[in-house]
Amino acid sequence: MPKALIASLFIVHVSLAPAQTERNGQPPVIDMHVHTIGGLPGVGPMCPFNPQFLASDPRSAESSMGWAKQNCTLVLEPSKTPEEYMKTMLAEYERLNVTAVVMGDQPAVRKWKEAAPARIIPGTSFENGMMPGKYAAVEELREAFTKGGFKIMGEVGVQYQGLSPSDPSLDGYFTLAEELDIPVGIHMGTGGSGRANVAMPKFRGSMGNPLLLEELLARHPKLRLWIMHAGYPMIDNLLTLLQANSHVYVDVAGLIWSYPLKEVHTYIQRIVEAGFEDRVMFGTDQMIWPKLMEASIGVIEGATYLTPEQKRDILYNNAARFLRLDKAAAK
Repeated sequence: MPKALIASLFIVHVSLAPAQTERNGQPPVIDMHVHTIGGLPGVGPMCPFNPQFLASDPRSAESSMGWAKQNCTLVLEPSKTPEEYMKTMLAEYERLNVTAVVMGDQPAVRKWKEAAPARIIPGTSFENGMMPGKYAAVEELREAFTKGGFKIMGEVGVQYQGLSPSDPSLDGYFTLAEELDIPVGIHMGTGGSGRANVAMPKFRGSMGNPLLLEELLARHPKLRLWIMHAGYPMIDNLLTLLQANSHVYVDVAGLIWSYPLKEVHTYIQRIVEAGFEDRVMFGTDQMIWPKLMEASIGVIEGATYLTPEQKRDILYNNAARFLRLDKAAAK
């Protein structure tokens, strides 16, 4: 990675540690949004901060992920296998002082937890989000949360199936989360360029509207919920939802690297300047490109509209509060 680019775009003096302590002089970071995927057929190098989303012809092929490599200065190479991905990511967590909410199928998440127990907060859901399969039974999830050590219900990716998160068919899962006080992360908003017409015909942009959460929250007033991807790009609806529901948080995962850097900053700045700075949590939506962690942290560190205190809150303190990791915030 070119040093000049790091200096100008990222200004990374990041963090590394499971709790709220510094390691090697670096303050800690919590990544609220990591996947165990690690290897995707046909997915190669990627440019973060995509400068444009080009029109496609219905008769021509397009990248199934929507993140095709373009001409760019920073190129992120993918891991070749899930094993290589896990090993590289855990080394990055040590180097950058990161604790991560890692989500995926239960056997894969357990591997990560066993490999780095102090760094991993394990999460699982009733469906696989971007690669949906059969829903897990409510009692199967109860077992995972009460006996299997899982702490998070996520990623809930029902938008990929064209469903509202308030659909009554999902209520049993959220009843369980409310009963057990399990935090729930729901995918809302961004899904990659051409998501519906290229790879996932059931995906509906309208199902990423944050206001669709209102009925769910009304039925489950004690539910601990965060909106993944900060509901991008529906900023007005997001702010309306946050105003009406003071216990809802957001993460900036996916958003933080999938769009032009100016657009990323504009969206985060709007949330902060609207008064919701204490509910913004850092996340990557890391799937396959290990160096994405450093680049994403650098977006927050390089944000000129954030004070040092606000950067610390977004990178660690807000998530620590939401997850109830510690009564004392990191300084």
